[in-house]
Amino acid sequence: WLKGDQSRPPLRRTHRRCADAMAARFASFGARWWSRGLSTSAPFGALAAGSALAAGAICDRQRRFLRAEGAPKAESHDAANLRPHHMSSWQDGSTGLVAERRVNKVENPMFVELPNMNFLNPDELVMGHVILNDSKAASRSQALKKGCVRANACKDIWWEPREVRAAIVTCGGLCPGLNSIIREVTNTLWHQYGVRSVLGIQGGYGGLSHPEDYKPIPLDPNYVREIHMKGGSVLKAGRGGFDAEKICDKLEEMGINMLFTVGGDGTQGAAHLLFEAAKKRNLPVSIVGVPKSIDNDILYFDKTFGFDSAVATASEVIRHGWVEATSCNKGVGIVKLMGRDAGFVAMNAALASTIVDLVLIPEVSVRMEDVLLHVDATLARKNYMVIAVAEGAGQEHVSTGKKDATGHTIYGDIGVYLRDTINKHLKPTGGRSFYIDPSYIIRSCPIRPNDHIYCSRLARDAVHTAMRGYSGVCVGPIHNIIVVMPSHLIAAGKSHVKVKSSAWQSCVQSCNMPDSLAGH
Repeated sequence: WLKGDQSRPPLRRTHRRCADAMAARFASFGARWWSRGLSTSAPFGALAAGSALAAGAICDRQRRFLRAEGAPKAESHDAANLRPHHMSSWQDGSTGLVAERRVNKVENPMFVELPNMNFLNPDELVMGHVILNDSKAASRSQALKKGCVRANACKDIWWEPREVRAAIVTCGGLCPGLNSIIREVTNTLWHQYGVRSVLGIQGGYGGLSHPEDYKPIPLDPNYVREIHMKGGSVLKAGRGGFDAEKICDKLEEMGINMLFTVGGDGTQGAAHLLFEAAKKRNLPVSIVGVPKSIDNDILYFDKTFGFDSAVATASEVIRHGWVEATSCNKGVGIVKLMGRDAGFVAMNAALASTIVDLVLIPEVSVRMEDVLLHVDATLARKNYMVIAVAEGAGQEHVSTGKKDATGHTIYGDIGVYLRDTINKHLKPTGGRSFYIDPSYIIRSCPIRPNDHIYCSRLARDAVHTAMRGYSGVCVGPIHNIIVVMPSHLIAAGKSHVKVKSSAWQSCVQSCNMPDSLAGH
């Protein structure tokens, strides 16, 4: 039936799924043997030939599905489509997975030094959709449907380490873990690959556009040894200054052929533009991003580095609000946390502290009448209350209607508005609120141990991905496995708290919030 026998009986849906799985397995083995240069006359020839037909049938069904969905260029929205992002094929217009065993000719020095270490099969895929009979299947991203290539060390690499001159730049605002990323990228390049030229670019993209004004810092294990012990960035993270053509000129002048960009969706969007500019002029440079967001609003990936540290610090601040509220008759502690467009910090800090009675996030619009009813009910029940509010929540009540110089909306202060409204409401009965705004405290804190481990994983896999020859990509976790993702997918938007998610529903239950404030 793999050869298209039309006489075979129709398969039930379950049987068809099994058949598709078997066909995909044949296709995987066939592609693997082809990538090793075996002809169809080899013992696995029949297997390879069958795999081609099976894979063709599968691809035909996928193409029909994509046509039905109206996607003009489906491959551009496919996380597994990495041929346009590999040094061997970025100029030829081909699509699909990279046959790394065939095109990567350099033996990984790690394999020479540590031959018994486990090295990935370069075609290992992490499937994005792993739930059978998924109740939320309609909401799952199609970009992950075919899986994502794992990001880790392989036996064969693209770059000759002795020819690599690397640079790392941190862009945007601060975030716990920036120094951990800088440290581990440097150490992995230096110790695992023997790269002896690593530059730290100061001031974000401005330092790449104008290195004469922001002198690059030579990085080595001695320089980065203790930098993870403090918050911030030793490279002075900065905003703006991006000029793709000028940066390409400077990269060429400095001989940099490997660049690590650490920043949010804006940074990675700029990195994609830089990748396209380098591709246009055929400037060989591997550009690999490590997405950063204190708000954890990066698309596709499980979480961003520094988020857990920010949540831990935020939950400690919430405890201070709880102390104030419980030390007063009818006290209401209000803590405003970071989160312009996504409420992940507030939600997770509430879940971590388990002493919050109301969480307000940008994804849920509320009426103040409902908020005050919940305040009254909570005070009647236990005589105090704690509220965690994301800075972007409730903008329907405090909208300024203004934009800053970069076009971003200037948000009104929901924390002050909430404080004043609750104080006015409680004044006749003798209650009051205590307002705490930790502001940048949660993003400037040192990295926590588990978060540091996570940063190290990301940094190492970013280096492995670059050494394998990929460019215009980011690394991050899918189901807690670090994968490679095209940067333009990461830059396509922001992630938001889903009000139907188990996390938000757990938060609603933990806080004992009424349905009128849950967004359902």
